[in-house]
Amino acid sequence: MNRIAIPLLALILASPAFAAPARSPEQAAAAALKAAPVWDGHNDVPEQLRDRTGDLLDGFDFTDTRNTAQGGKVAMQTDLSRLKRGHVGAQFWSVYVDYKLAEPEAVRQTIEQIDTIKRLVARYPGELALATSSADVEKAWKAGRIASLIGMEGGGSIGGSLAVLRQMHALGARYMTLAHYKTTAWADSSNDVSRNGGLSDFGKQVVREMQRVGMLVDLSHCSEETMNDALDVAGAPVVFTHSNARAVDGHPRNVPDAVLDRLKNNGGIVMVTAVLNFVSEDYRIWAAELAGEEARLKSLHTGLPDRVAPALAAWTGAHPAPRVTVSQIADHIDHIVKRIGIDHVGVGGDFDGTDETPKGFEDVSAYPNLFAELARRGYSQGDLERISSRNMLRVLRAAEAYAAKHRNDPPIETRAVTAGG
Repeated sequence: MNRIAIPLLALILASPAFAAPARSPEQAAAAALKAAPVWDGHNDVPEQLRDRTGDLLDGFDFTDTRNTAQGGKVAMQTDLSRLKRGHVGAQFWSVYVDYKLAEPEAVRQTIEQIDTIKRLVARYPGELALATSSADVEKAWKAGRIASLIGMEGGGSIGGSLAVLRQMHALGARYMTLAHYKTTAWADSSNDVSRNGGLSDFGKQVVREMQRVGMLVDLSHCSEETMNDALDVAGAPVVFTHSNARAVDGHPRNVPDAVLDRLKNNGGIVMVTAVLNFVSEDYRIWAAELAGEEARLKSLHTGLPDRVAPALAAWTGAHPAPRVTVSQIADHIDHIVKRIGIDHVGVGGDFDGTDETPKGFEDVSAYPNLFAELARRGYSQGDLERISSRNMLRVLRAAEAYAAKHRNDPPIETRAVTAGG
């Protein structure tokens, strides 16, 4: 009897009726984010602190910022409580200064913003840990703390000097976005006129020196020509810290397929973002039409601004903004994965750098919503872990390995410009 009963029992238990219930998308997302917490490529909390508090942290409560709406500003989208709920385990804090600043002032404010990040981390030692390497990130994860890395947004932050670039790296900066909304003397922006046809010769030296010291080259905000020039000279993987796929949304801030193809060969990563103009083509078109209508009304009512606001409100009432959802962010991930593979995509929400975000992705606590949507689309736990942080960890390790290989290369030198020119 036993020889018959035992195999029969095993057969019954193996049948579908006794199989473990399938995990829900939410459970699959939770499991993936527990194993590999989110590594977000871009968050503008430092800019918010400068604008709201003048970089003064005394009296600022970063544990809960939901009640920070003031003076026409919306409430902040980031705090320690919501980072924890969003399973964020590593964060590149963006050191952004106004792209219209003269370069000497931009350098000063960049250093001040780096100092702000370090003071913020020091203020919350139980929750945050300063990280300047992949090893630091993993150490922070093991300690249950959020690895806090520094990323510089905009090439004006180095004042046209490779010496300043090296010193920013020494202060802890681990990426720099080559351009922002303004073309610099050496790198063209996606939102400005071309002055260099991409990167100037000095711009190419910037890329080489960044990779020599181990700083990631960020191509978000760059023109397509700048993207290609950077890829031409890059010896290590590059990143797009907060960009989407141009085939899904045609904004020039997004990455075209031809560049995606090159990025695969480079080993780099696109960290998809939540800015409505970069997520939804319908919203992008609507926003352009809104801007056109506002310009038309201002031209019609020159000198009569009181007439413009109600007329524009009437237009928006008749032409409401298209609804943008977290599902549309997933569409960009789908496209990138289908085009160049699962190893080349991550996330960079741009929280606190945009007032409006997609439905279901309102703040840093919403990352589980995105990963549940991806699980719903058939992404495995391994896939989700790659997107959440393992791809970014690989990229930083590769950048560090490249720098280690070139440790004995001499610094790239350029002639200093004297005060008299």
